[in-house]
Amino acid sequence: MSNWIILSIGFLAQTLFSSRLIIQWITSEKQKRVITPTLFWTLSLIASFLLFIYGYLRDDFAIMLGQSLTYYIYIRNLQLQNQWKTYHVSVRYILLLMPVFVTVFYFNNNEIDTVKLFKNEAIPFWLLSLGIVSQIIFTLRFVFQWIYSEKNKESSLPLGFWALSLTGSLLILTYAIFRVDYVLLVGHSLGAVIYIRNLLILKKQDA
Repeated sequence: MSNWIILSIGFLAQTLFSSRLIIQWITSEKQKRVITPTLFWTLSLIASFLLFIYGYLRDDFAIMLGQSLTYYIYIRNLQLQNQWKTYHVSVRYILLLMPVFVTVFYFNNNEIDTVKLFKNEAIPFWLLSLGIVSQIIFTLRFVFQWIYSEKNKESSLPLGFWALSLTGSLLILTYAIFRVDYVLLVGHSLGAVIYIRNLLILKKQDA
């Protein structure tokens, strides 16, 4: 597949991720408190799937891992906001089964090409390790958010979410620079600014 198609998929995913943050940011600025609109989770779900595909096409296990860990958390948040059932049943099944379909589709001789993913000459082991650690920290923000939301029986984005977002984003930016990945570089540069702004809003909100 040509590089421009791969980059287009990646930039489309990051555009959706950035759009969800901008929508969340504007909504929070208007309300003077951190808000989590339903559209935030819908765009997250679509963008996550696209970025998973981008990661595979780039032979980048770190990206694939990050998206795999958060995909179903996005769905759970839509359920907590009572929005999941508003989607047609066929759409729900497609979204639920799509990651499984993609995994099966990309099987090579009945096994995933792990050598291709873990021994990619374009990504030295130390850089792959940095990417994996970065994605795990970035993903932990949604694990934290999920546990927090389950405990409070409502979907929300607490302080810990934004702190982990900023930490993970800065690490991914470092990875993107060494990896020369413009998709990650552009997406997380904007994200870091919004994460800082949300931390400032929460600080003012709790003052």
